[in-house]
Amino acid sequence: MYTGFLHGFVHNYENPVQYVLPLGEDNINMNDWVGKTIRIEFLGKMECINCGRSIKKTFNSGYCYPCFTSLPENDLCIVKPHECHFEQGTCRDPEWGVAHCMIPHYVYLAVSSGVKVGLTRKNNQMKRWVDQGAVRAIPIAEVPTRKLAGELEVHLAQYVADKTDWRKMLKGDITLVDLLELREQIQECFPEEYKQYALKEDEWVDVVYPILENIDKVKAYNLDKQAVVEDCLIGIKGQYLIFKNGVLNVRKYSGYQVQISG
Repeated sequence: MYTGFLHGFVHNYENPVQYVLPLGEDNINMNDWVGKTIRIEFLGKMECINCGRSIKKTFNSGYCYPCFTSLPENDLCIVKPHECHFEQGTCRDPEWGVAHCMIPHYVYLAVSSGVKVGLTRKNNQMKRWVDQGAVRAIPIAEVPTRKLAGELEVHLAQYVADKTDWRKMLKGDITLVDLLELREQIQECFPEEYKQYALKEDEWVDVVYPILENIDKVKAYNLDKQAVVEDCLIGIKGQYLIFKNGVLNVRKYSGYQVQISG
């Protein structure tokens, strides 16, 4: 039996991906629980994943309201990088902005529910792809800053989706595509000033998840309405524990105190 506040998964990028769930002082290897019935109980307490204060509601997956409105990682430009306002001198934390946004970023193609375009910090791509449940991915450009990556992503969204259908992703109803060929087509759509950033690596990355079987219908468990989930775990993908009768988005409940047992 394990008790603690959820903070999301940690991954080891093997075949399949190894999912570790830090909980309290323990690190639970969730792959070992696939195929078994487990019980997850929300104990009614929440705390901010940044400052640790006791709260009654979380914002942006685990923050208290003051941290949500003050931390740079919760600013709107994180989900809309093309609206970065660092150069205007209004960044919530300029030092954080330099460390996280004024550094090389990849723009990539990934197959999750279908093909999508996205962006991530260079050297963070595997975490990003696994968090999205991508089964295949490839970088298509390396640019100097997050804002430039966001601007290119917005431009390319005219030609390929920039969102993941999480239900389709969890069902595993996905058609794999030749990302090398698609990359060439998409790079032809780059604005002239971005063509210097195009990448030409010869291989894409395939990602395998610990899944015993696919589900036909996706029903989301809600710990706010159903404090106890007891079900057979049949897989893990993206941010989700996949059970026989429903799925649980672990990241959504960051900051929730839970008890997990077999």
